[in-house]
Parts: sequence; structure tokens; C-alpha cells
Amino acid sequence: MGYLPKYFNRDISWLAFNYRVLEEAKDKSLPLFERLKFLAIYSSNLDEFFKVRVAEYKYNVDPDELEDIKGASPVKVLQEINRIVDEHLQEFSHIFHGEILAGLYQEGLMLYQGDLPNDPEHQQYIRNYFYREVIPYLQPVLLTRGTRSFLRDNRLYLAIRLYRKKSTNNEDKLKKRRARYAIVKLPTNDLPRFIRLPDKNDRYYFVFLDDLVRFNLQELFPGYDIDSSYCVKLLRDADLGIQDEFSGNLVEKIRRNIGLRKVGEPTLFTYDRDMPADFLGFLKETFGFLKQDLMAGERYLNFQDFFSFPNPFSPHHQLNHPPSIHPHELEKYGSMFNAIKVKDRMLHYPYQSFDYVLRFLNEAAQDPKVVEIKITQYRVASNSAVVNSLISAARNGKKVTVFVEVKARFDEENNLQLARLMEDAGIRIIYSLPGLKVHAKMALVLRRSGDIRKRSYAYLSTGNFNEKTARLYADHGFFTCKEDYVFDLEELFEYFENQEVIPIFRKLLVTQFNFKHELLKRIDREIEWASKGKEGYILLKMNSIQNKPLINKLYEASQAGVKIDLIIRGICCVVPNQPFSRNIRIVRLVDSYLEHARLWIFGNNGKKEVFLTSADWMNRNVMRRIETTFPIEDEEILEEIFDIINLQLRDNVKARLINERLGHDRIEIGNADQIRAQWDTFKMLVSKEPL
Repeated sequence: MGYLPKYFNRDISWLAFNYRVLEEAKDKSLPLFERLKFLAIYSSNLDEFFKVRVAEYKYNVDPDELEDIKGASPVKVLQEINRIVDEHLQEFSHIFHGEILAGLYQEGLMLYQGDLPNDPEHQQYIRNYFYREVIPYLQPVLLTRGTRSFLRDNRLYLAIRLYRKKSTNNEDKLKKRRARYAIVKLPTNDLPRFIRLPDKNDRYYFVFLDDLVRFNLQELFPGYDIDSSYCVKLLRDADLGIQDEFSGNLVEKIRRNIGLRKVGEPTLFTYDRDMPADFLGFLKETFGFLKQDLMAGERYLNFQDFFSFPNPFSPHHQLNHPPSIHPHELEKYGSMFNAIKVKDRMLHYPYQSFDYVLRFLNEAAQDPKVVEIKITQYRVASNSAVVNSLISAARNGKKVTVFVEVKARFDEENNLQLARLMEDAGIRIIYSLPGLKVHAKMALVLRRSGDIRKRSYAYLSTGNFNEKTARLYADHGFFTCKEDYVFDLEELFEYFENQEVIPIFRKLLVTQFNFKHELLKRIDREIEWASKGKEGYILLKMNSIQNKPLINKLYEASQAGVKIDLIIRGICCVVPNQPFSRNIRIVRLVDSYLEHARLWIFGNNGKKEVFLTSADWMNRNVMRRIETTFPIEDEEILEEIFDIINLQLRDNVKARLINERLGHDRIEIGNADQIRAQWDTFKMLVSKEPL
């Protein structure tokens, strides 16, 4: 079988996850536009991977984070990454051209590629659109050897080879013309990537903005003959480059350094694989790229733009999700506070509506007995309804305190802008803690009447306060007014304000405090049950698992006879099917919604303990973040969670088993009924609603 490591390399493991996304684009049972969406997801994921992880390998080598494969050096890991990605991109190209575009053409949609349309009406439309909409944005630049030009991060360019037009002078005609090169930045931030042309003969026609510019390049270079043009794109290191978080003003450092992403070191230069070697060589020399910076790609880059590819057949050829459920149990009370007073409440997004979080905050903003609202913000929607609710509360005289994590990668600028907006409304903002990210998702509503403490309310979640992603990410949100939860949240918020205070927790497991001790204690308890001949059982559902000490603890439990189910969407460094992991089963579930929830179950010899958490088992989560893990004790909620998890463990349509080679094994169903967890979860939750 060859050498098998004890831990998968985290980045090679991530590539396996992204390939699972690509597999969904191959699934011919899905509508064509759903398959196209998965190509866009794959492409977007890959870009972020190169901007962050590959940049780490190249420029910020951290031995604790950059684990190798088979004892290889980071250079060899990079070579392996490039080899795998190149294989994936070739398959990507076949899926796009050979399957999806061919399928759309059969349905009556034509996306022009490469050649100018033969149809005179379309030619005229393209010319008119170019002069009316496109040309004001174009700034062609001639490239010269020895003069370093600049490419912006994650922007599309056309690289062009051209020759001066021959003069009428006979002597000039005989001279060999020297190739010149130029670049033109495509205005995809200002104009649609896909331009719809006039319909003809009951067919829909589109053209890439890239090609629309190509067809008119002669207008930009009137003194030249155009030889060829190819699409290129550069990704730059996304690290903000903050070396010291403990001195000076951290927020100002972040604000100043956000712009550095645009000028960061190159991490990947992608080019049309049909570009000739001498053309690529000129660009490599001109822009100062290294060989390892280069990767051949599609004729058309930035496939994440296909998220916005218009569907003229709508609602056909796309997946139409049912509207989110508005649970009768919450609707009948009218007031969220009244509903929570009766019992703990749980919402399962996106199956159930995120609107109730907004109702909770809006009710707090209006209730005269509410004196204070405290909340964390990690990734917030632009034009956030959550932020609007908090501003409303402040204007109604409530004391509002918001912890804003301005180190949330790629959301720093949005978070800073919203923080400033909230500050202007009188909200107290607590910014990032030096050396730590606060990834906990929690809100606290405090009610008082005079000096008398009234019932207060807590909200804890596995996902962000983001009404947009809540329609796409599968998460759980928990409401309670039990005193122990409220006490713990007050303790943690007090710590955010004053790190000299050591919090004491009654219910929560919080990283940097009691998290690891309490977690290991529960794993040891399962080991003890197994050693006594009882059933030891652990289920862990997370986005990612990497931390070696915790993985080793799972290996120890497996060897002791504890049965372990892992539901891991992304990075998974656990190697299954080995003597040390013989009792570990790893499920990966990729479907229409992004599985984002984190959940732990400990069998406890039949008296199951269930926790929801914001924490994955990555090194960063365990060592450098504040994460909250909270127990679920309400019997009705527990029954619902078990129903959802059992569907995910029994999924035989979209679930795959991760094997010891990082491959994905389909689950054999034989004569069993098909179970598709996400669809069946929605059906299960709907069935609980009164008719």
C-alpha cells in the first residue's frame, strides 16, 4: 500500500475537499445552473487558497502551521499542490466546455467564445456596446523590457501581442517587425462579465466581456496589427503584515495595512494555457515572476463571476429552494422574549428563518425594560440589518456594546466601516484583542427595572450574525434566558473589556480558559466507559480538524474501542482505516447549502451530552481564538438535533466517506431508500409544523 502518514497535510486535505466541490459540478442529476454554481464555488475557493495558504508557504513559513507531506520540505509541498491543482483544472475545463456549455447550447443558450459572431446584428451590437459602455474604462498600457509594470490583485487583464503596421515604404516592408506587448485591464468591477445579445430564433445569446474587448482591440491600438491576446490574472499575498499586535493602536495598523493586499507579493499568476512559451516568457521577465508563481488555466479566468451568470430560463435549469420555515412555536407568541421565557429555543438555518434573530434584536431595541445589549460581530453583511437594529437600540437610549473583530480576514474593511457607523450612533465599540481573534457568536440582552434585575436573554450560535449567509450556510442558533448562560456571557463580555479579569464559567467551554480541560475530560470518560465494556461513543461535526494533540486523543480513544463518527466538511488531518484509527468513520457532506455547524455528542453510556460550538479543531481555533462551546439540555431540542445528525450520518446521496488516501468513497445503498440529509432535514422540520 505504500507509506501512509499518521496525519494528512492540511493543505493537501483542503484540496481534496475542493475537489469534492468540483465533483458536484460533474453531477448530471443537478440542474445546469446549479452545476455552474459549483464551478464558481470551486474557483472562488481556489483563489482564496492561493492568496492565503500558498502565500504562507512562500513568504511566512511557520513550522507550526506549514506541516509537510511525507517529511517533504515546503517547496515539495508547493510542487504537490501545483500538480494536484493542474489536474483539477484540466477536469474543470472538460466539465465547463464539454458538459455544461454543451448542455446549455442544447437547451437554447449560446455563449460565444473566441470568434467574432457571424451574425451582423450581433456584431453591430458588440461594436455599439463597446463604444457606449466599455471604452471609457479602458487604459491600454504598452509593456517594455526592463520597466517593471504593476498588475492589481485579482483583476482580469488581456495580455496582447501586436506589431507596428507596415508603412508604404518598400524598405520598411522588408524589415522584420519586432513584437510588442501590451495589457488592458478588463472593467469587470464596473460592467457585467456577461453581456446579453439580442435573442434570435428562440435562442439566447451571450458574450464574455473579455471577448467583447478582444473583438475591438484594433480600436485601442490603431497603429498596430493585433497578433493575439490571452487572459491573465495575478493573485497577491493576502496577509496584512502586522508583526506586533501588542503595542500601538491595533485598529489603526489594520486600517493602514488593508491596502497592502493590493500590492502584496505575487502568489499565483494564472494564464491561458494556449499562450505560447515565448509570450509567457516575456510576461514572466517583465513582471518579475518566478517559475513557481505560474499556473496554466482556462481561456476565461475568474470563474466566480459565474455566480452572476444570468439564467434566461429561470426558474428552470436551476435549484429553487423552498422558502425558510417560520416555526409556529415562535409565531404564536408574537414576542421573542415571551417565547424564550417558556423554554429554550433553537433555530436551524437556512431551513428556518434567520428573521427571528432580527426580531430578537429589534424587540430588545424597543423594550423599555431593556437597558443594555452586548453582541459580537465577526463577519457582518454589508448594509447589515443586524447593525441597523443595534443603531436603533442606541437611539432609543439603550446602552449598546459591540465587540467587532477587525482581524476577520477579507472582512476587515467592511467591519471597520460598520464599526465607525455604529460609533457615530453612540454605540460603544470594543475592537480586536491583541494576539487573539474573537470568533464566538453571541448576544446578550439585559433587562432591569430600577435596581431590580429582570429576566435577561442570551443568544449563542455556530454561525455569524449575517442575514445573507444565513440563507446559504447550515447553522444552529440557540436562545435561552437561563441564568447560568446569561452569567457566563456577562463574564466573557467583561473579559473583552478588561483582560485582567479572569472569567468563571458555569456552562460555557471557552478557549483560552476551560475549553481543552473540559473537552479532554469528556473524551477520557468515553475511553473509561469503553474500558469497562460499555459503549464509548463520540460524534464531532466541524468544518475542519487539524490540531495534533486533539487528533492524538481521538486515536487513543479509537484504540480503546470508542466508536467515533466525524462529519468534517473541509480540512481533515485525521487518517482513517489504520490500526490507530480503526474505530473512526469520517463523513464529508457537500450539497446545496454549506455545512457550517459545529456540534459534539458524547455518548456517556446512554446519557448523551450535546454541545454546539463556534470552534473547529484547527490550531488557530484552539490556540489563538476565543471560541464558545455551549451545552444543549432541552429534551425537545435534543430530539431535533439527533434527528438532523442521524440524517447526515445516513446520507447516501451527497455524503462521502473519506478514505486513507484522501479519496471519497460513495456510500453503498443497495435496496435502501435514498437519504439526502439537507432535503430530508427540511421535510422533517416542515412535518413538525401544524397544517
